[in-house]
Amino acid sequence: MGRLVSILISALAVIIGIVVHESAHALTAYLLGDSTARSRGRVSLNPLNHIDPFGTVILPLLMVLAGGPVFAYAKPVPVYLGNLKHPKRDEVLVALSGPVSNILIACLGTLVLSLASPALLSGGLSFQLSNLIASFLITCMSVNLSLAFFNLIPLPPLDGSSILVPFLHGDALSTYYQVQRYAMPILIIVLYLLPSLTGIDIIGWYFDLTVYPILNALLSFAL
Repeated sequence: MGRLVSILISALAVIIGIVVHESAHALTAYLLGDSTARSRGRVSLNPLNHIDPFGTVILPLLMVLAGGPVFAYAKPVPVYLGNLKHPKRDEVLVALSGPVSNILIACLGTLVLSLASPALLSGGLSFQLSNLIASFLITCMSVNLSLAFFNLIPLPPLDGSSILVPFLHGDALSTYYQVQRYAMPILIIVLYLLPSLTGIDIIGWYFDLTVYPILNALLSFAL
């Protein structure tokens, strides 16, 4: 499979994952009492309602060209905590809904791959088409697991920060807000500078403990 086809498959998987992720945030907020995101068309599977020109298109392309990990983000989903029925609890539920939706996509990809495997292996389809379908499903599984666990990192603008903050109080919360100001530089350092300068790949270690074991388990089930 050519490099261009692989990039297109990855890009499509990322777009699907991001669109469902953001729609899940908006839908959960609406179900819990805040209709702000829904009123702005964010409960939608239309990518145009979610794509941020820089964060969803330009930044990932630059990262692909740079040869490092690919990081992408969509337009933030507006949520007003005062509209939620139980603000502290519901903030966590809204934040969790995005990663959970990505895990569900990975599970759905596993189910489809499991059901399609006999047809893909029987030779009824051309080798190229079978390879394309299998590659897309496996990429969707991998990308969505990566999106889920990456977003659980407790640094803004990632969902993990919204999950962590309600449980912090006093000095711990003040310290965390101080760290928040440097969240983006921290992400860039952890994603690029640290691995290239020291060989220490924290995200790689994290994925070794989370994404890859789960992906291998799902593939074992599907195949």
